[in-house]
Amino acid sequence: MKKIILLVFAGLLSTVALAQQANLSNSTKPILDTVPLDGVYRKGNLLDAKVTPYANIREADVIYRKRIWRQIDLRQKMNRPYASPKSRLIDVIMNAVMSGELTAYANLDGKDSLGRDLAFTQILTATEAKAKFADSVVIPEIDSTGQQIGSHMAAGEFNPDSILRFQIKEDWLFDKQRSVWERRIISIAPMVTIRAAGQDLGEIAAFQIYFPEARHIFVTKEVVNAHNDAIGLSYDDIFVKGLFDSYIVKQSNNDDLRIKDYAIGIDRLYESERIKKELMDWEHDLWSY
Repeated sequence: MKKIILLVFAGLLSTVALAQQANLSNSTKPILDTVPLDGVYRKGNLLDAKVTPYANIREADVIYRKRIWRQIDLRQKMNRPYASPKSRLIDVIMNAVMSGELTAYANLDGKDSLGRDLAFTQILTATEAKAKFADSVVIPEIDSTGQQIGSHMAAGEFNPDSILRFQIKEDWLFDKQRSVWERRIISIAPMVTIRAAGQDLGEIAAFQIYFPEARHIFVTKEVVNAHNDAIGLSYDDIFVKGLFDSYIVKQSNNDDLRIKDYAIGIDRLYESERIKKELMDWEHDLWSY
């Protein structure tokens, strides 16, 4: 009986030793040909994460739908982690686009002459997508004698810190089958400023990415948290759960107008808040308390 107990105890000790061997922070001697662990435990939850699929929605079950466009300003306090050099949102998107893991679409809206949606019809190459961010610069043309004979415009270098806003296109809908009022993000578009003759002419969306496709990239990309490094939130988490500060810039309407087309100054903010409240009231009025 004693021999059996000793064998079991020895087996447990060897198991513990093997478990600790993989974590070099527990080692007291140099281990050759092994990459040291940068931390006290191996972080694998996000690396192995999978997208949680949405519930299927039938057109017959949707009794209300409203399309909303909103913008995220990275200069807002709540959104500052998404501009952190450790894990910028624009870097996550561009790295995936440049590697071919994510598709960039031209920012088209509306329908063609046959009534077909244009939103995701024109695909941009990785080079074309990156060129959307670069400010145009004047390149002098020099001849063989060193004299300038002209100039031409060319795209400058891409500066990720210049991307301060992202525009989200989303649908709010009520599914009567599940009795659920929910938001579904359709696309995300980084915004760029158009400049000409040294003047800012406003912002446009450089391109857009299809959010359901981007979720498979976002789910493995950790968001920096200034308060707790062990939180482990991914970019998929923040978008699906709405963990960001934003303001509405447009809602679907007959004249296809943006808020800035009919409101100025502080009235734009009031109109944005009015639309938010309208959505909340619609959900509130569904139920009796």
